[in-house]
Amino acid sequence: MRYARSEMLFGEDFKKLQDAKILLLGVGGVGSVCLDCLVRTGVTDITIVDFDSYDETNQNRQMWSELHLGESKVEALKKHYPSVTAIHVKVDKEWIDAVDFDKYDLVLDAIDDIHAKLYLAQKTYKKLISAVGSAKRLDPTKVEVSTIWKTHGDRFGAKIRYELKKRKFSKNYTVIFSSEPSLIKEKGSFMGVTGTFGLTMCSQAVMRLTGKK
Repeated sequence: MRYARSEMLFGEDFKKLQDAKILLLGVGGVGSVCLDCLVRTGVTDITIVDFDSYDETNQNRQMWSELHLGESKVEALKKHYPSVTAIHVKVDKEWIDAVDFDKYDLVLDAIDDIHAKLYLAQKTYKKLISAVGSAKRLDPTKVEVSTIWKTHGDRFGAKIRYELKKRKFSKNYTVIFSSEPSLIKEKGSFMGVTGTFGLTMCSQAVMRLTGKK
């Protein structure tokens, strides 16, 4: 009965969600909401990767953060989503090189480190959905989905494009971004936007897995 409403919506394609293997990198504001959405929809074989622990500044936007101060994010989230595989490690070039991405249907990128994002894109662009620039904004209706080459209004996305061009990388991959200009210089954040990024990432993943996109 838990997934009855999902089965009504997806029909025979629901089995594709249950059989999917997802790698979710970063379980902060965007990633934790995406994770919750995926599990509630019926995707349970999810590997989550993050090196960080919860502190008070996470409580305005990160799922379950108020219950687990000082704890590893991935280990804390495994308590709420027992089916996930939790890996407490920093996503960097060395770790990316060691991963067998072939066993995953999708790679979801909700990390902040630009160097890791660039390397990840070069390695996994065919199965990658990446988020950029969810901080400093207030309007969730400005969240959009496009390719990395068509983002606009986002300096982080522009920086990634610049660096990819320097590396002579020209492949397409899906990006979630906001066209709303940054409102401040500091990394202030609003759950209305951060959560929208996470839900949009989940939606894109589900549509791709079921062939709706």
